[in-house]
Amino acid sequence: MNSKIEVLLVEDERMLAEILSDTLSDREFNVTTAYDGQQALGMLHSRSFDIVVTDVMMPKMDGFTLVRTLRGEGITTPVLFLTARSATEDVVRGFEVGGGDFLKKPFAIDELIVRIKALVGRVKGESIEDERRYTIGRYTFTPKESLLQFDNLQITLSARESAVLVRLCRAEGGVVEASAILKELWGDDTFFNLRSLNVYISRLRKHLATDPTIEIVSIRGVGYRLRTLV
Repeated sequence: MNSKIEVLLVEDERMLAEILSDTLSDREFNVTTAYDGQQALGMLHSRSFDIVVTDVMMPKMDGFTLVRTLRGEGITTPVLFLTARSATEDVVRGFEVGGGDFLKKPFAIDELIVRIKALVGRVKGESIEDERRYTIGRYTFTPKESLLQFDNLQITLSARESAVLVRLCRAEGGVVEASAILKELWGDDTFFNLRSLNVYISRLRKHLATDPTIEIVSIRGVGYRLRTLV
């Protein structure tokens, strides 16, 4: 990437925030720092960033609440959580609210840099060039706009949701292997990433639930099939 990556760092431990900000600034990043989720939310309302790197446990507004609020407002900036918490339920919750990756404290700065670049590059790579408009039961799906419509209802999907759904639509009722989706969108098909994919499949099922004739069927050990019941 030729231009510097714009990072919003959200960290209430001021010494750690200063160290991370100084180090990242010396390594091809432009860093803006917020010290709690509430302050970060205000910044995200006034300007755009390439990525949000946020702690989870913070005063005023924690990281999970921050990201849930952003997604509810339609802000799709990718998020990397920094956390001392690594229990499975915390990781799943992070993905459910709209996070893109986790990095457990303590961590090496080089690993943080690799994760930031990977997440930003991945999201940029998921921009949909598909010009088609798909009919899914009573829904209309426009990948280019990440827009799902049902009569007067309009749902703006996240980049990742749209990327997964377009791959299901292209299969035209056939089975899409989970490993193929994971390798293309996540970079590898580890169990950890499979858990993340399952979260996105669950979200898509909820988005499509208004039409009961639509199913996303899980084929155990293989993948998924999008079908409309006659």
